Amino acid sequence: MPPACPGSRRNPQQCNSLTMAKAELYNRYPISSVFIYNASTILHFAIGGLILCYTNRFVGSLGIVFGLLYFLFAFVEMYVTMPLQVCKNCVYFKLAGGLCISGLNVIAKKIARPGKPSDFPKRAAGPLSPNNIYIFNLAFPILCGIPILIFNFSYPLLFLEVFLVTLLTVRFFFIIPQLACLHCQSKFVCPQAGQMGVREK
Repeated sequence: MPPACPGSRRNPQQCNSLTMAKAELYNRYPISSVFIYNASTILHFAIGGLILCYTNRFVGSLGIVFGLLYFLFAFVEMYVTMPLQVCKNCVYFKLAGGLCISGLNVIAKKIARPGKPSDFPKRAAGPLSPNNIYIFNLAFPILCGIPILIFNFSYPLLFLEVFLVTLLTVRFFFIIPQLACLHCQSKFVCPQAGQMGVREK
């Protein structure tokens, strides 16, 4: 059963949705789910960086720098920018003993000041929103890998490209909707959860 709805006087519609939800809403995600989510995220960034390193065919040793810069940018955007800009507005930020699927609420409490819950849905507002940059970071090495394969074909690179596409597919069709969004306390206001169609589940 879902936990009692906080702030029912402020948002009765959200509370009605909470009481209708069939999936359990977690105050603390299982450690196994947190591990799977973060391991798949970091692995995606690492494989993406390796793919971009194959640009060394065209730019020499700068290809390795290119790959490392991608990994660093994607990692910082996920584990620093997200806590500073998004997680401070999430219900898990103020939830005593709470642990979200990524564990970023724990990081946010250490580096960010409390934000406004009403700003949380804005995480996907605008082309340069944190949410859209995150999606871009996931797609960028896959898209770059196609021309790199065409002009610098190798079987290891082909394996990395196929592996990354498979990983992204598993993330978008299983890890994010089933392990993350389905059990999230914020799924009734989160635009990503709405896109995943898990609000009434």
